[in-house]
Amino acid sequence: MRIVDLLKKESIMLNGSPQNKSEAIDMLVDLQVKGGKISDREEYRKGILAREEQGSTAVGEGIAIPHAKNKGVKAPSLAAMTVPQGVDYEALDEEPSNLFFMIAAPVDGGDVHLDVLAKLMTILMDEDFRAKLIAAKDKDEFLRIIDDMETEKYPNESQEKTVDAATDKRIKVLGVTACPTGIAHTYMAAEALEKAGKKLGISIKVETNGSGGAKNILTQAEIAECDGIIVAADKSVEMARFDGKKVISTKVSDGIKIPEELINRIEAGDAPVYHHTGAKAADTAGGNESFGRKVYKHLMNGVSNMLPFTVAGGIFIAVAFLIDTIAGMPQDAGFGTHTAASAFFKTIGGFAFNFMVPVLAGYIGKSIADRPGFLVGLVGGYLATVGSTFANVSEGVPSGFLGALLAGFVGGYLMLGLEKLCDKMPAALNGIKPVLIYPLVGLGIIALIMCAVNPFMGMINTGLSNLLNSMGSSSKILLGCILGAMMSIDMGGPFNKAAYVFGTAAIASGNYDIMAAVMIGGMVPPIAIALSTTFFRNRWTEEERKNGAVNYIMGLSFITEGAIPYAASDPLRVIPACMIGAATAGGLSMAFGCTLMAPHGGIFVFAVVGHWAMYLLSLAVGSIVGMLMLALLKKKKTA
Repeated sequence: MRIVDLLKKESIMLNGSPQNKSEAIDMLVDLQVKGGKISDREEYRKGILAREEQGSTAVGEGIAIPHAKNKGVKAPSLAAMTVPQGVDYEALDEEPSNLFFMIAAPVDGGDVHLDVLAKLMTILMDEDFRAKLIAAKDKDEFLRIIDDMETEKYPNESQEKTVDAATDKRIKVLGVTACPTGIAHTYMAAEALEKAGKKLGISIKVETNGSGGAKNILTQAEIAECDGIIVAADKSVEMARFDGKKVISTKVSDGIKIPEELINRIEAGDAPVYHHTGAKAADTAGGNESFGRKVYKHLMNGVSNMLPFTVAGGIFIAVAFLIDTIAGMPQDAGFGTHTAASAFFKTIGGFAFNFMVPVLAGYIGKSIADRPGFLVGLVGGYLATVGSTFANVSEGVPSGFLGALLAGFVGGYLMLGLEKLCDKMPAALNGIKPVLIYPLVGLGIIALIMCAVNPFMGMINTGLSNLLNSMGSSSKILLGCILGAMMSIDMGGPFNKAAYVFGTAAIASGNYDIMAAVMIGGMVPPIAIALSTTFFRNRWTEEERKNGAVNYIMGLSFITEGAIPYAASDPLRVIPACMIGAATAGGLSMAFGCTLMAPHGGIFVFAVVGHWAMYLLSLAVGSIVGMLMLALLKKKKTA
């Protein structure tokens, strides 16, 4: 293993000025941490101090090589520091030390630290070599001097390095992508990063946290060897594994729009070193996220985990209604349970649907406070569904979706506060905090909070439901236009998700027309673009025309994100055109009284849409309007 391969620029300090041995050690340890190969700073520092207690590692001639083989190290690394004025490091010749190399070796790394130590001692015996290192003007020169010396002393290893460089299989940049639904943005960002890496000639591997779970999972060995990690996510992902590595945490849309910029930042070393503090996931990565951004990510984490219950449960219930409709059963209070088959689907779907609100609150709490927040959020969400009060804990006026949101956020931040309070407790109690103190105290407090606020949240929830039910036809048409436009304005972003969450909440309250307007508004943008690339080909580039047909499938499947590449290339024309088309479709859906009990599925659930023929007409009209607006706003391409 070559010395120059273990030494990174961020682990080098030229012209340092420690005042004593202890300060020199701390400075070198910090340089090792910056290199990203130290998982536990204090553990590694203890190892260095333990070795110094056995005898000073300052060997004389101004050289000091502190080293430790320690469980706080993830992979072998070096740190270097020059101190022109010298510092007393208790050298054997009692002279000050002015050239430092600190070695870090993992416990399972064999004798790598001894090999590196032997090489260092060999090349550092050259007085001219030491003088060149101390006089180096910058880090590039420092590394070049070492490289030249190693090439001279160990020519065979230098040749091996040249061969290895040509066939280097090390993955230099790693990525993680995740979006709330885990359907489109996740995979689009991963593909964009992989294409950018190929274009730049930089090896990259991307883990996708999609709706079917994490795929292409990053290994510990890959994490240890990479230059840095790009986390492009709008929901929480597992971050503890990246402790000590350079991490860029950003929106999933940035992974789609600016992948090359993100990769270049990693390669240039322009990324902060991530230190895991126990807080959940990407909230601490990067260290500069706004409070609003964090709240949005917590909410989307809850929504992404709620969606499977909402979609599967909603479709099962819709199928139950369809069976009874085909069987000619009356649409009375027992509608959906008149036949054995419909009763089965209605019951199972109802079970899944009942989990929707508690799961939302539970995963919001978990996103904020990790596992301690899950119990508090989940139980708080359940208390919201049954409407518990001090007068009657078992039932009351449900506070529903809004109450669950409150329970998730209040419960999560409550547990963060409780954890900070418990930090002052004796260390002997650390083992019982997560299994006894956090659950017991958290459960008691969230129960009191939800019993107190449920009546008020229930009144707000009931008022909103009554307002929607009392809306006249003109008001509902306007609402449908607004929701349709929101689904199109950012195509999977905050506005889109806000409209979608409103639609799913309305389903839970029995207002099925809202979800119909929401879904049709999300279907229009990709279809409008596909139509435009088919009938107005001269508005698009050759590549856009080739990929346009795919948007027919994505639009009909209610995957709005298919329109993103087209919107990103010309946002000032594409987005307004799509918004007008989506607003038209949403307003028509409301005008025709269309309803939808399944919160996803696109054309595949049209069989359970109320007034499905008019719903199909609304989709067609909205898509054609969007296509015509694109033809009007976009300029013809010259090639």
